[in-house]
Amino acid sequence: MKPIGLYIHIPFCVKKCNYCDFNSFTKPELISSYISALKKEIETLKDKDYIAQTIFVGGGTPTILSPEELEDVFHTVYKNIPVSDNAEITIEANPGTLTEEKLLALKYAKVNRLSIGLQASQDRLLKIIGRIHTFKDFKINFEAARRIGFDNINIDLIFGLPTQSVNDFRETLQQVLELNPEHISCYSLSIEEGTVFYRLLQEEKLKLPLEDEERQMYYEAIKILNQSGYEHYEISNFAVPKRQSEHNKIYWSYKEYLGLGAGAHSFIENQRFYNYPLIEDYIYSMKNLSSAVAEREDISIREQQAEFCFLGLRLLEGIDKKVFKQRFGTEFMQVYKNAVENMKKEALIEEKGDKVRLTKKGLDFANIVFAEFLP
Repeated sequence: MKPIGLYIHIPFCVKKCNYCDFNSFTKPELISSYISALKKEIETLKDKDYIAQTIFVGGGTPTILSPEELEDVFHTVYKNIPVSDNAEITIEANPGTLTEEKLLALKYAKVNRLSIGLQASQDRLLKIIGRIHTFKDFKINFEAARRIGFDNINIDLIFGLPTQSVNDFRETLQQVLELNPEHISCYSLSIEEGTVFYRLLQEEKLKLPLEDEERQMYYEAIKILNQSGYEHYEISNFAVPKRQSEHNKIYWSYKEYLGLGAGAHSFIENQRFYNYPLIEDYIYSMKNLSSAVAEREDISIREQQAEFCFLGLRLLEGIDKKVFKQRFGTEFMQVYKNAVENMKKEALIEEKGDKVRLTKKGLDFANIVFAEFLP
């Protein structure tokens, strides 16, 4: 059986956040029809020779579903695809949609990892970014999850938010550390076209921190979390020992994954394909065509090598040259000698044994490094 990471997309939200450009919609009237279509797509796995090493249910806000709907989705998965023993099974959850009843349903459905979106601990910042919850709501949900027995919880944070100071972010880190989560993700705010924040930026109504302040927030995360026993193992991710995100490491290690649901992307047998992103198109396609795939693309060897490199460089341990040769049948330095030498001159990457990895300076200029590996 072919081992894969399985991703399932739930594209519904109570309210779209002001920074969000994910494939999500405020159309609760479509939930029931969507679940029916999703179950039909999950059932197509019965004909495949796959085994799920990890399962990740993301969104949107998956915990907008009722306990019964959540159990139904997971039950359909387990009925149609083998799942590895001790598989990491994650669901994203947003405060304001997470109840004890849902947590119990998720526990019953064998979910063993929660990823909770907090973003900031200051209520004024939560309001600015359009979240539907307060910090108190988050803490109530987190404590309920612990009571029910969830012992692997990630907390998502964003830095560089409008009006956010370095002290604000430091306070958020300290308040989160008091809860002792197993994993913390710290993402820099990105202003994407089509979002509320993009419009406000165009209108010069968005007061963002200075670039130096934003960088200082990132340095604070690295310093404070390292001092608190978290390993900085990927550009934006920190974990206590043995609690790294196994599902996300499938992406960063350029291994195969299958995405189900509206807009979900897949990478199988050197082919990339994705489903129709609009909920209505997805439902129609599954109902009438028994497939929701909108487009397929074969990936050339040169593109595969480039993607292997810039995804692998996101990991602090870097690229393994031996793995590169095993996968592509050619020496890493034969393909990338110029790129490596250029980046070493700028002190952005370093070689250590068989590994090529970002330096501390390289973390700040990662996109420049990644571009050097493009075909």
